[in-house]
Amino acid sequence: EGVYMAATMGSETTAAATGKTGVVRRDPFAMLPFVGYNMSEYFEHWLKIGKQLEATNATMPKFYCVNWFRKNDAGQFVWPGYGENMSVLAWMIGRIEGGAKAQENIFGYSPNFTDLNWDGMDFTQEQFDQVISVDKKSWQEELKLHDELFDQLSYNLPEILRTTKAKLASSLS
Repeated sequence: EGVYMAATMGSETTAAATGKTGVVRRDPFAMLPFVGYNMSEYFEHWLKIGKQLEATNATMPKFYCVNWFRKNDAGQFVWPGYGENMSVLAWMIGRIEGGAKAQENIFGYSPNFTDLNWDGMDFTQEQFDQVISVDKKSWQEELKLHDELFDQLSYNLPEILRTTKAKLASSLS
């Protein structure tokens, strides 16, 4: 799932990527302008590393995905940003160390409003609910973009990525 999320990452274009700056595009691992070989083989590389680590009973890394730049219907950022990110990062550390609570959702686990430290922040339960919500229709559209990416990168694309996408799609239906 971590490889899948990184492989389907979307980001705004920068001077490092060709095309119009500031447009959201698929940028696997945020590395597309820099990888010197087939991206599907790059994905397979990371999947193999995961299998090798599992075979040694290594402690596997935890993956967390955040969208600090989510906007509301008025086009304004919902999350206050910067220093306020520390409350989420502290929750992640708490999860890694085994003490922080979470609620399961389609994509994994998320904090409840009461699981985060809101000291010094004016952020309501209603704002939090907007940030943490999963808009199924938007995600179904997002998964169509993942299909487009996988079609572009189909040569040697690891089948597990399509399988993971299918599981997400099933969860959203």
